[in-house]
Amino acid sequence: MKYLASLFGIAAVLVAIGCAAAAAVAQKPDKKYEVTHTLAEWRKLLPPLTFRVLRQADTEQAFTGKLLDEHRQGVFVCAGCGQKLFKSETKFESGTGWPSFYAPIAPKAVEQIEDRSDDMVRTEVKCSKCGGHLGHVFDDGPAPTGLRFCMNSAALKFVPDAPPKK
Repeated sequence: MKYLASLFGIAAVLVAIGCAAAAAVAQKPDKKYEVTHTLAEWRKLLPPLTFRVLRQADTEQAFTGKLLDEHRQGVFVCAGCGQKLFKSETKFESGTGWPSFYAPIAPKAVEQIEDRSDDMVRTEVKCSKCGGHLGHVFDDGPAPTGLRFCMNSAALKFVPDAPPKK
């Protein structure tokens, strides 16, 4: 019995060490971004859904986003920092319920990071200027890239092109 208690004690210590190591990894500071705020500051700056999507990697409900049916000419920018992300010319109807684009405005406008959350392996898309979560990219999009950048409307703002001068 004493032997079993020792084994359980050793196992508990190993589990605690493993949890501490995992916590230390999770607490490592993220990449430094050009635009930074504390979570409290972001919470004050952003509407609740935008905060949850950009800062907590939440996902808005499908077919509810205000930009899903946006078809004017213009640019989609990050709702957190205003960085230009996607041109309207690259937007397409994917049928998924979220605004979809086949390419970012520039490769360096977004970051792509492996995402293993929710028991899936996907590629997360973040704004490269503020680190805000935008959505995910999949390899089932149209030509010319074959990619589908599936974005949350709450993470974006639309800036229409200026009307032509008369």
